Amino acid sequence: MIQMVTEMLRAQGHEVIPCNNGDSALESMEAHTPELVITDLNLEKSRTQGLDILQKARALNPPAIVIVITGFGTVETAVEAMKTGAYDYLEKPFKMEDFRLCVERALSYNQAISENVFLKRQLRDKFQFHRIIGTSRPMQEVFRIIERVADTDSTVLLLGESGTGKELAARALHFNSRRQFAAFVPVNCSALPENLLESELFGHRRGAFTGAINDKKGLFQEADGGTIFLDEIGSMSPMLQSRLLRVLQDREVRRVGDNTPTHVNVRVLAATNEPLERRLKEGAFREDVYYRLNVIPIQLPALRERRDDIPLLVGHFLKHKIHARSGQPFQVTRRVMTALSAYAWPGNVRELENVIERTCALSEGHVITLADLPAPLRECVPAAGDEPGSETDHLVVPHAPDISGPGAPAQRGVATAAGLAGPMAPGLLLKPLKDFLREQEIAYLHRALSHTNGDKEQAAELLGISLATLYRKLAEVGSD
Repeated sequence: MIQMVTEMLRAQGHEVIPCNNGDSALESMEAHTPELVITDLNLEKSRTQGLDILQKARALNPPAIVIVITGFGTVETAVEAMKTGAYDYLEKPFKMEDFRLCVERALSYNQAISENVFLKRQLRDKFQFHRIIGTSRPMQEVFRIIERVADTDSTVLLLGESGTGKELAARALHFNSRRQFAAFVPVNCSALPENLLESELFGHRRGAFTGAINDKKGLFQEADGGTIFLDEIGSMSPMLQSRLLRVLQDREVRRVGDNTPTHVNVRVLAATNEPLERRLKEGAFREDVYYRLNVIPIQLPALRERRDDIPLLVGHFLKHKIHARSGQPFQVTRRVMTALSAYAWPGNVRELENVIERTCALSEGHVITLADLPAPLRECVPAAGDEPGSETDHLVVPHAPDISGPGAPAQRGVATAAGLAGPMAPGLLLKPLKDFLREQEIAYLHRALSHTNGDKEQAAELLGISLATLYRKLAEVGSD
């Protein structure tokens, strides 16, 4: 039976791992994490029985779909297996056609479950506005444009240096549009040679070229109903640009080796880190394609153009990247923040994230000092002592933007970096501690309200307190 079933499944193009006892089946599942497991319930001369295999298969990550085979008179056991998590059962003797249909249904069901899990994960981790960190004026302008055009089908051209967050902005456009439940397909146009990129984008017919052994859908068809993001569009060859023009004009794609075009309902987002106007003058980029892409341009500012956002970004990386992954809370000194804010950041936000991750990994303690930074950043501040024990040097950045819950445009990474005020004056130590703490609390409440332009609901969420608590605290100090 194993040989017959194996030959039939392999003839249908499946990869099959046959096992003739329960122990070898358990080892194979550990090594290969199969998508589908087919097992007899009663395995003679084997310590491991079908129910053991079923439980092991359902415990895999991701869990495998299980079809159990049972002999006459053990249907009750098969029903028990269904309750334990089996997808279906077949009673011996069974027809091969029934077996084939059962396998097809099981694999289709597993694919649907996988797609559903992926979609939920994508939507739970939406790239909404609250995942783009920044309160500076240039970033507020970016947010304003994204809000206006997200739910349209207009083609958007994202401009900006490498590392400024163009793909993050593209995902924000997609996941805040009516297309958010369909596919978002990113494509790096500079990562593949011309012939492979053509096949990837538009697909090909079987036999269209050497190695084309099957029909293949292109990424434009995969993104049907959703969004395709063409990153590094400036590297696309003139021949592919002419094919792209047809898609932009008529929303039709033609697979390599195919004479019949296929209509696609897809929104096109593109990005480039080099000015396309220069490529136009060089004759390397088609003018008609440029104007089709440049319907709505969005310029992502370089990090040196929005230095006010650096404390927010540092807080975000320390809390949501480093602390979340390692469980270790890190602080940075005041002079470290000065260096980070003064550096030119040619690699922009991506370079900042890499520096923070590397510095935390190499730091001997949980306080990052100037000595922990790479040499180019240390040169950005005058030489001076930077000892962790100096109270005037410490800068704590605990208030990173909260991106854990569902967000809205109003949440846009608004946060404060605690400790930016000057060191405590000696005279303040003569006050009763409760008075000093009260003054600090009042100042912090007003700072939060200032950041939210007086919106109390946002301020309460930012501070991690209820709206009622915020109103009570404001009433205690006589504020509106």
